[in-house]
Amino acid sequence: MTTSTTEVLVGGAVLAAAIAFGAYAVTSTGFSLTEHGYPLTASFRSLEGITAGSDVRLAGVKVGTVTGISLNPETYRADMALSVQDGVQIPDDSAIVISSEGLLGGNFVEISPGGSMFYYEAGDEILDTQGSVSLISLLLKYVAGGNE
Repeated sequence: MTTSTTEVLVGGAVLAAAIAFGAYAVTSTGFSLTEHGYPLTASFRSLEGITAGSDVRLAGVKVGTVTGISLNPETYRADMALSVQDGVQIPDDSAIVISSEGLLGGNFVEISPGGSMFYYEAGDEILDTQGSVSLISLLLKYVAGGNE
């Protein structure tokens, strides 16, 4: 009988640790089943390194997420849908840029706010965009000695 009691206690401890780990993972990543915020769109020449779920940051603070990426067959540009938190107002002359966290870090979407008194509303398109710069192509240009 003592063996089965010990096994039950150890099993319960393992189950509690697994639940605690799962709860920590969900809260630390900001995962949510409900969508909070308002949608915006933007069109880029290149979205290299960005996927659905990538961070959208303003002044280094996460204010949203990328909700979708698709190729526009007419313009051959990458269209991105993003969601911004409800309390965050973005001036309508803001720029949106694909930035890198560092040499080996991942990419994220950065909003550079403008000075306009008018703000984007749900469904608006951000027109001032700057796509990602490929680190490999920059290194190849440097190694090849390109003066372009």
